[in-house]
Amino acid sequence: MAEATTPPNDADVSAWVREHFQKANKYLAEQGIIVDRVLTKRCRYLVPLVAVWRLTTQDKKEIWAINGDVPSDFVSAKVAETARDALKHFALQWQLRAEGIVQDPEASKDPEQQRYASFLVGRAESLYEMTEQDDLWKDEPVS
Repeated sequence: MAEATTPPNDADVSAWVREHFQKANKYLAEQGIIVDRVLTKRCRYLVPLVAVWRLTTQDKKEIWAINGDVPSDFVSAKVAETARDALKHFALQWQLRAEGIVQDPEASKDPEQQRYASFLVGRAESLYEMTEQDDLWKDEPVS
């Protein structure tokens, strides 16, 4: 069981959010996606674990992006209405990706790929557990 820790103060939270927004922007730019706008009321930050960003891109598409103590990833905003639903989507997507690695005969021989599959499964399970905690989502805006 994890030790009790003091909650981060507002300055620590702001610094964490700023740092992870920069990391998300960098990751998306590496994927060829340029962020135009952050839809801040739709974003969720569960500091220090995960940030879920609702963003519009320069080509006017909306996406969900995720980062933190999880793999950086993104999907079309069409797959989920809320950040909570987006986390569920990422959890499922990562479970399927891990299963694909495990089932791939070449990847199954690669210890690095097996570690990555385990990492994905662990993070997917943690994300899903977060989505089941109603108190984390009680004030989440819809639409």
